[in-house]
Amino acid sequence: MCEANAYLLEGNEARLIMEAVDTVEPQEDGIRLISIFGDQKFIKAKIHGLSLGQHKILLKQQE
Repeated sequence: MCEANAYLLEGNEARLIMEAVDTVEPQEDGIRLISIFGDQKFIKAKIHGLSLGQHKILLKQQE
């Protein structure tokens, strides 16, 4: 499987915000995440980094 988990960076912590993310869609004011189950979440954040080997999407809140 190629899905990843999305985490929101908060200081030195990374909080899990969605599991099994299949699609990441950049929007004008944030990111839309869509899981393999069809669940969707919009967050006002930008991509901070990706770890494809660890299946992680790291997001940082937009200010």
